[in-house]
Amino acid sequence: MNECRINPCCQDLSSFKVMDVLERACALESQGRDIVHLQIGEPDFDTPECVKDAACKAIRDGRCQYTHSLGIIELREAVCAHYHAKYGVDVHPDQVLVTSGTSPSMLLVFSLLCRPGERVLLSDPSYACYPNFIRFTGAVPDFVPVREADGFQFRVDQVKARMGEDVRGILVNSPSNPTGTLVSPEVYCGLAELGVPLFSDEIYHGLVYEGQEHTALEFTDNCFVFNGFSKLYAMTGWRLGYVIAPKAYMKRLQTMQQNFFLCTSSIAQWAGVAALTQADADVARMKAVYDQRRRYMIGRLRELDFGIEVEPTGAFYVFANAKKFTNDSMQFTFDLLEKAGVGVAPGVDFGPGGEGYIRFSYANSIENIEEGMRRLEKYLGGLK
Repeated sequence: MNECRINPCCQDLSSFKVMDVLERACALESQGRDIVHLQIGEPDFDTPECVKDAACKAIRDGRCQYTHSLGIIELREAVCAHYHAKYGVDVHPDQVLVTSGTSPSMLLVFSLLCRPGERVLLSDPSYACYPNFIRFTGAVPDFVPVREADGFQFRVDQVKARMGEDVRGILVNSPSNPTGTLVSPEVYCGLAELGVPLFSDEIYHGLVYEGQEHTALEFTDNCFVFNGFSKLYAMTGWRLGYVIAPKAYMKRLQTMQQNFFLCTSSIAQWAGVAALTQADADVARMKAVYDQRRRYMIGRLRELDFGIEVEPTGAFYVFANAKKFTNDSMQFTFDLLEKAGVGVAPGVDFGPGGEGYIRFSYANSIENIEEGMRRLEKYLGGLK
């Protein structure tokens, strides 16, 4: 038998622990257990009707062929109009590359820009898959610790202290997964002045309940903006995203897209046009419900003595300090799942700085969240 040989860059990839939790939860459900899912960052709403109608119309109209590798011009123009209307920034359609979800955008950009051994600075904690995108290119994720007291924001002086000729860029996510907090304009300005590209993940833009989110494009042209339709428009399974990039990089990104993916689903792209141009009322309705859940969950978790020093104001997560109960978030998570039937995400999944924290998702009905909190309260009572 031939020896199984794999690329070392793949060998170094870590599992996505929240998916391990989900898979165990599904196994328990198959045995008849009732599980409250507070672990996954997926909207529980249905995709807006106008979006589904646009997809059906695209099929009926025979728009089922390959598209331009950058994406249909109607969608790219809609993206540009959206960023101009919301943030006052000017983006040309030739700066937009439409991809099959936001993750492929990251894979393309990091593969293009990062060389083996170079560093990308990112916060600790941060989204669990970021380091694996970086490692896949042979580059090195360099974690900058952020503090709960600062709303898990970068301190620019600490980022500046990590700078060097081998730093390829700084990865920013606002609103953040897992913390639900926003990056301030002052931090954006400070990071932009460090002279390297900003990789700005803006997938949770629009899901902000207090304050105002900002795009990196307001502060610098030297940035790569990742965004998509999964979260704001409840379109996770449609796999539709995009990257906005400086024009100098677009030809290479387009060539990579042509070779690796050809183009993105034509049907999903026409659905995306409808999302950007027709779904504002649907988004407002979903946001109001999310905010109700957010306020309830924060209050209940505080009643149960979880620490929440800075309230999350975006996305649909509460990153709660559980150090009063555990220093092993993985053990706590699986124990809570097995004994109480509640799925949550272990903080350590998001970096060493996440240990001792638990991420709760409020992308579930208020009734299920209330039941989850009751079960959590009973579980915690058994720890005393």
